Amino acid sequence: MATITHAREAVVQTLYANEMGNDDAFNQFEEILKDKKVKGEKANFARKLLKGVTENLDKIDRVIKDHLIDWDFDRLDKVDKQILRLGVYEILFTDTPYQIVIDEAVKIAKNFSEDKSKSFINGILDKVAKEKETILKSLV
Repeated sequence: MATITHAREAVVQTLYANEMGNDDAFNQFEEILKDKKVKGEKANFARKLLKGVTENLDKIDRVIKDHLIDWDFDRLDKVDKQILRLGVYEILFTDTPYQIVIDEAVKIAKNFSEDKSKSFINGILDKVAKEKETILKSLV
């Protein structure tokens, strides 16, 4: 049975494939959902997340860049970048409690990223969550 984490993983995988130059990545999203057995409301949730991230990508990337300390955005691990994009989107633009977003992001990092990525992603998303109101005002 697919979980909401599987839905988020499908979004991260699609964003990653696109970042790696797969021009057909967004068209393959439904196939990824099917492969992960993500159906019904969970699939709709994943579709909304993917749409939201892609529609707000410039804003999301600006927020990530603003929260990187001594690190270049272009040097970020490509998987970590997608996990951060999804997490920042959810924290800023959905009603999902930030604790759940961060927990899910760390869980995805455990499955797809290096061990050190978990604390890096946790730290960035925690800062974004704490500064949410200020960030939203700056994005207007």
